Amino acid sequence: MISRRDFLQVGMAASAIVGASGFGKWARLAAQQTLTQDKLLEFDTFGNISLIHVTDIHAQLKPIYFREPSENIGVGGNKGAVPHVTGAQFRKLYGIADGSPSHYALSSGDFASLAKGYGRVGGLDRVATVIKAIRADRPDAILLDGGDTWHGSYTCYKTQGQDMVNVMNALNPDAMTFHWEFTLGSDRVTEIVESLPFAALGQNIFDVEWDEPTELFPPYKMFERGGTKVAVIGQAFPYMPIANPGWMFPEFAFGIRDENMQAMVDEVRAEGAECVVVLSHNGFDVDKKMATVVSGIDVILSGHTHDALPEPVLSGKTIIVPSGSNGKFVSRVDLDVQNGQMTGFRHKLIPVFADVIEADAEVAALIDEQRAPHLPELTEVIGKTDSLLYRRGNFNGTWDDLICDALLSERDAEIALSPGVRWGPSLVPGQDITREDIFNVTSMTYGKAYRTEMTGEFLKVVLEDVADNIFNPDPYYQQGGDMVRTGGLGYRIDIGQPQGSRISNMTLLKTGEAIDPARSYVIAGWASVNEGTEGPQIWDVVEDHIRKLGTVTTQPNNSVDVIGA
Repeated sequence: MISRRDFLQVGMAASAIVGASGFGKWARLAAQQTLTQDKLLEFDTFGNISLIHVTDIHAQLKPIYFREPSENIGVGGNKGAVPHVTGAQFRKLYGIADGSPSHYALSSGDFASLAKGYGRVGGLDRVATVIKAIRADRPDAILLDGGDTWHGSYTCYKTQGQDMVNVMNALNPDAMTFHWEFTLGSDRVTEIVESLPFAALGQNIFDVEWDEPTELFPPYKMFERGGTKVAVIGQAFPYMPIANPGWMFPEFAFGIRDENMQAMVDEVRAEGAECVVVLSHNGFDVDKKMATVVSGIDVILSGHTHDALPEPVLSGKTIIVPSGSNGKFVSRVDLDVQNGQMTGFRHKLIPVFADVIEADAEVAALIDEQRAPHLPELTEVIGKTDSLLYRRGNFNGTWDDLICDALLSERDAEIALSPGVRWGPSLVPGQDITREDIFNVTSMTYGKAYRTEMTGEFLKVVLEDVADNIFNPDPYYQQGGDMVRTGGLGYRIDIGQPQGSRISNMTLLKTGEAIDPARSYVIAGWASVNEGTEGPQIWDVVEDHIRKLGTVTTQPNNSVDVIGA
């Protein structure tokens, strides 16, 4: 990991690359409790190229609460390496003072009480202010969107992504890549992409029939900035047909395709590119590996796994910049590129504190315009929470516990399964739960809540398969989510074991009995990738459950015994 010294020298070819992070100033300001918009946006302009990166916005137009994970287990060579360091260890690693704004923005501890003082984060009207400030300083900065943009809210679902398209177009990005966008379906994605005023990139998006790159998604785009040719290569989420329903986008194939990535890097270099940037939705650990497999990449702007790190990480000769999620952060990276070599960089992860950064009036009005037709439905209060509701964590989050409880109750099931997706804002104790809040953690185009039967043997197979997608020591076999959440079921997982041997001690919680491999159990779940799944929509299931409860109170969840982490 890049250290927090003012300057770091790393050998690159025959020259040296010098990097610096703006985190040191942010940390000092945070510790002094003197955050202002000017100080948050302050940056020592450097070199001749500026990149602006946002990713994994998940359709969050308005400021939200968003708790970072308290648990993020790394395996193999990534065990104990960032971003797989959380809580107090994370704060110690970066010199973050307990109780400071940087503690609140980047760490999970004491979240509910800190949220009362520091307020909400994000909001694309505030993000617009940050972007415009950077462009005022560096007018030709390249704004890049890492994907997971047209998904994750009530209005996005109801408008098939149009609300997000309209607002993002107002931010005037230069390029984007993709993941959840494809769950709008091939026809809708094609319709939107054909209308975009900026590049839609994906070197790994291929035509299924011909196994060739698609014309709709070019692999890269060349930019002339600061007297330098900059190539931006897109990398969409590689595992689309596995992690999401392939029947929704049957024309397209994905994959990591690092051999084709190398060919694209070589191609743009041959065309005169002096700086190569990969706009990625691989996930952080996959990006780290790709940087060591593919040569010639200067910067990877990393998305998908929602990691927020105050400093870039060096992998081989490539700097990797993760920028968080949900509009909570904007990354600025300044590069000095001379004679075809990146000789230095400066970086700042800018936290979008909604009470500190002023809303851009034009974008705020546009956001309100998108939401206006839906306000009665969005704002209807369904219940209240006296507990912190959050999603992130490798094995459970309180939002997921609530969803599982709803499935058990409303679908009359013995065991509930909820996908380990990482998107979804938090709610703090005492907050009303609106219909918008429920959609923020359930909205998707295949959200039907199924009810079925599974044998104990098959249930173990499901858990083992998901566990290997997350804890396989080779990042290229990881899909970047968290473990499937379970309700009514307890089990032990040994992270260090191979596939098929991680899960044991499966227990039906309501009786305390061991799961019988031969017995069939009534299972309720949602987000099945199978076509033709039947059942009510998950948001309706959760809404009905919360209405009956009135006030939500969550209890500690100790149903998963984790060893070998």
